[in-house]
Amino acid sequence: MRLFDKLDDIKDIEGTVIALGNFDGVHLGHQALIARTVKEANAANLKSAVFTFANHPKNVLSKTRKVKSILYPDEKAAIIERLGVDYLFNIPFDSGIQQLEPSEFINKLLLKKLKMREACCGFNYRFGVKASGNIETLMKESIRKHFGIHVIEPVKIEGEIVSSSLIRKLIERGDMEKCIRLMGRPYALGGEVLVGNKLGKAIGFPTSNITIDDSMVSPSNGVYITYCVYKGNKYPSVTNVGTRPTMGDFEKNVETHIFDFDKELYGKSIRIEFLKKTRDEKRFENVNELIKQITKDCVMAKGFHRENE
Repeated sequence: MRLFDKLDDIKDIEGTVIALGNFDGVHLGHQALIARTVKEANAANLKSAVFTFANHPKNVLSKTRKVKSILYPDEKAAIIERLGVDYLFNIPFDSGIQQLEPSEFINKLLLKKLKMREACCGFNYRFGVKASGNIETLMKESIRKHFGIHVIEPVKIEGEIVSSSLIRKLIERGDMEKCIRLMGRPYALGGEVLVGNKLGKAIGFPTSNITIDDSMVSPSNGVYITYCVYKGNKYPSVTNVGTRPTMGDFEKNVETHIFDFDKELYGKSIRIEFLKKTRDEKRFENVNELIKQITKDCVMAKGFHRENE
């Protein structure tokens, strides 16, 4: 897959069938759209492409509430590549694109720059200045400029349309099991393991701690059954997200106890995949009560991992 992250770098490309959208979660709905794009491209002997933005347009248009990310940029690109896409146009949403009229967006950007011959998009796709362009706009222009349009029906799971906004809500309330059903994979947070106060090791449960990237959706405080991914290998683990109220006053972070693991991870990059929330975070009366609860958390997590290997 060829990745383009600047409009000026897009050169020497062939005619394309383009999937249009934000693809901020590359969830099952997005995957269905991309799969259709690849299929249509193969049938037409064209290149399959995904056109998306490196930053969420709402974060440019709004100065207040920011949309949190579900995927890291490299993770997003890797998932799209695995879906068989030839070109990924991951372009910054800037003032130049923001001010394009719908007709300019289609003609100058999609047709001329990205060599679009066919487009695949969702039923609610919007584009152009103030999101004034829609499916009807695309269809009218397709008749004038002779390009194909494929409008993909929404994917529904458990009666709900799969969407990135719904997935963000699920993560924020800790419903990781439903999140997996909508994304087709676990939600994950990554980072470099920090040197902490080593309280976990002192009470018999050493942890690998990472800070929560402010740009990412933050799971609700609590204990989760997880996998710790290190150097491509997955290790069963249990994770606390929160402020460790029993031990003092700390900033919210992610601390993971990896089962049957004795490698030193300080300064190493890991990723935590969230499988299931088992309880909310709480403050215990003393350290002994905390140790008893952590022991129960570990027994439950180990049992879950055994049953789901």
